[in-house]
Amino acid sequence: MTATLKAGEEVPRTRQPRRRRRGDGKLAVGAVIVGLFVLAAIFAPLITSGHPADQDLLNRLAPPSQAHILGTDQLGRDEWTRLVHAIRIDLRVAALGSLIPAILGSLIGIVAGLGNHWLDAAIMRTSDIVVSLPLFVFFIALVGLLGPGTGFLFLDPGELPLIIGFTVISWVVYARLLRSEVRRVRSMDYVRAARLGGLPRWRVITWHIVPNAIGQSIVYFFVDVGLAVVAISTLSFLGVGIPIGTPEWGSMIQAGRNVIQTNWWLIAAPGAAIALIGMGLALIGDGLDDRIKS
Repeated sequence: MTATLKAGEEVPRTRQPRRRRRGDGKLAVGAVIVGLFVLAAIFAPLITSGHPADQDLLNRLAPPSQAHILGTDQLGRDEWTRLVHAIRIDLRVAALGSLIPAILGSLIGIVAGLGNHWLDAAIMRTSDIVVSLPLFVFFIALVGLLGPGTGFLFLDPGELPLIIGFTVISWVVYARLLRSEVRRVRSMDYVRAARLGGLPRWRVITWHIVPNAIGQSIVYFFVDVGLAVVAISTLSFLGVGIPIGTPEWGSMIQAGRNVIQTNWWLIAAPGAAIALIGMGLALIGDGLDDRIKS
């Protein structure tokens, strides 16, 4: 039996189900993973026992137990405590080492994309020189030249040279990416219409070009943070950057490699942390990319 409408009555509205956007699942999973790491870093003193440098010499290389969730290392230091406190160093350096070159490279890319031929060519040739360098060798040489230094603001010794090194090298990717996006967007019909409509140049750039060109740089930023975590851990494994003895995932792996056959968890725990945070950041970047394209 169907209902009939009287004259003047409106068709009743039905609630439409919310359409799930592409990338929502990846974005949610990645955000949960990264969020858990961030919360662990914030509340590290509450979820760990003691200081990461505290030693229990009577329980060196102890296996996982109720007292030491992930066991102890060669100096009797609690592995779980060091693992959690290392999040603060790795994520802080990785985030700043990606954010600063992202801002700098994006500004340079915008200038190159909107500038004249000579300015664009000069910026691109400079980026070619940086790309042609053996990056890891150059990075190690640069960090070694700057030395560990001292603490700066909220940074611990050894962190500022790493951030400077990331900035010198990583700005190129953001500059090239945003340059190509700006050149693509500036040729769109709606940008031409805005110009023909008499809008000031600065307004066309800030309202129409940059907001529609910045998306891929934001996506790459999250991937870049994950790559920076791997780079920091690799350098620490080689003894470059973060001072020895500081709780850091790469140095923890380096310290545990001599006892891998008997105490494999000393390498497995920081290795799993690196893989997990990298996966979370990659999922966020992939999810954002799907949403931008949808």
